[in-house]
Amino acid sequence: MKLLSLLALPGLAYAAVQGFDISHYQSSVDYAGAYSSGARFVMIKATEGTTYTDPAFSTHYTGATNAGLIRGGYHFARPGSSSGAAQAEYFLAHGGGWTGDGITLPGMLDLEAGCSGLSASAMVSWIQDFGETYKAGTGRYPMIYTTTSWWTSCTGNNGGFGEYPLVLARWASSPGTLPNGWSFHSFWQNADTYAYGGDSEVWNGSQENLVKFASQ
Repeated sequence: MKLLSLLALPGLAYAAVQGFDISHYQSSVDYAGAYSSGARFVMIKATEGTTYTDPAFSTHYTGATNAGLIRGGYHFARPGSSSGAAQAEYFLAHGGGWTGDGITLPGMLDLEAGCSGLSASAMVSWIQDFGETYKAGTGRYPMIYTTTSWWTSCTGNNGGFGEYPLVLARWASSPGTLPNGWSFHSFWQNADTYAYGGDSEVWNGSQENLVKFASQ
């Protein structure tokens, strides 16, 4: 099933599903409260670079699972420290895997920490290296978390990553202009606070299609 069929068309009203993202900075998370309030997914920091594993990852992952939330790990990219392949392999080995069980999101590549001294072409190659390595290990491309400004500055607004689900970061009342190469977002981080812990995220579609997205 193509991703577009799972999502609302841009500009149309849609049923967004609430979720959130967390890391060790959120030492206490009310997973059950989040679920009771309508949240159905959570993205959890797993790794950073090739040397750091988030100390709260296992606790958060277990708590989310027990609460009935669809969950998945994310990797905080450090493109200036090692290759994309090396970081993808580290991510896969420390919580970033994916299976089509309907409750596990594909891994997310968090791109926000500056351009790391890389040229736009080098950054594009780094992301491709990460993505192809992740796909070889799981069968699907990772999600990309970014802002339109970061994407423009650090990749030259490259338009070649449309197969990667977009997690758009924009703390505002609307998603705004998307990075080049995407005609829609899969998820939108719409605020840097969420009542039950972490940052607010919304899925651009129905709950049924969120489950399908986690099953593809």
